[in-house]
Amino acid sequence: MRSRLAALLAVLALVLVACSSSSGASPSASAAPAATPSAAASAVASTTAPASAVASTAPSAAAVDLTIYAASSLKAALDKVKAQYEAANPGTTLTISTDASSALEAKIEQGAPADVFLSADTTNPQKLVDKALASGSLTNFAKNKLTVIVPKDNPAKLQTPEDLAKSGVKVIAAGDAVPITKYATQLVGNLAKEPGYPANFVAAYDANIASKEDNVGAIVAKVGTGEGDAGIVYVTDATGKDVAAIAVPPDANVIATYAGAVLKSSANPSAASTFLTWLAGPDGQATLSGFGFLPPT
Repeated sequence: MRSRLAALLAVLALVLVACSSSSGASPSASAAPAATPSAAASAVASTTAPASAVASTAPSAAAVDLTIYAASSLKAALDKVKAQYEAANPGTTLTISTDASSALEAKIEQGAPADVFLSADTTNPQKLVDKALASGSLTNFAKNKLTVIVPKDNPAKLQTPEDLAKSGVKVIAAGDAVPITKYATQLVGNLAKEPGYPANFVAAYDANIASKEDNVGAIVAKVGTGEGDAGIVYVTDATGKDVAAIAVPPDANVIATYAGAVLKSSANPSAASTFLTWLAGPDGQATLSGFGFLPPT
């Protein structure tokens, strides 16, 4: 009897051990569900997306519009500068307005909106600096020289600058405040000191002035159409098909210095400063040189 009881207890013990072993198995022993092909492909795609797809979501550079007020003598050069600068700086647009530097300076004083002022002298931009309308110091970006122009067919038969004082010659000049007038006055004074020039050369030249135009471009236009016999302009303006140049004695010539400034009213002062630096740098100088301008130093 006792032996049967002992055997029964032994069997019960084995059953209990087996049950506890089955219920305590580690969860890791059970197989994890296999990933579906679509889920796997999605995971790979999310980690291997091409850089272009990511980059396309980045915001593009903000558009910048710069208004440039520039001396009339810069017009042709700045047309090319505009194309080059805009191509090299996507999103940047240059709007260029040209006139006499003195007229542009007056417009800026009156509140005309602009970002950069490019003058045919240093006097006009310095006025803006002195009146706190321009930032920092001036940037000299070019120089120029003077020459005498006559109509292509030269009906007055002028041969030298001395002929500007001949009786009956119609000289086309510019207004008193325009930079070319200041330079022309200096040139005429220098020519009066040249050997062989008449003692009354300055007075005779002044007496021959038939009209005073708004800017140097207007002088070229009027001489080119034959409305005048001659005019004093920058060398860079004497390349038109309707005019011919009469050289000025080198020792009598006058150097015109062109200076620029960033205006305090600019909505994009950093971009304006970048443009002015570019114009005075190698790329800008290469373009200006192609139109006959001299380096600023």
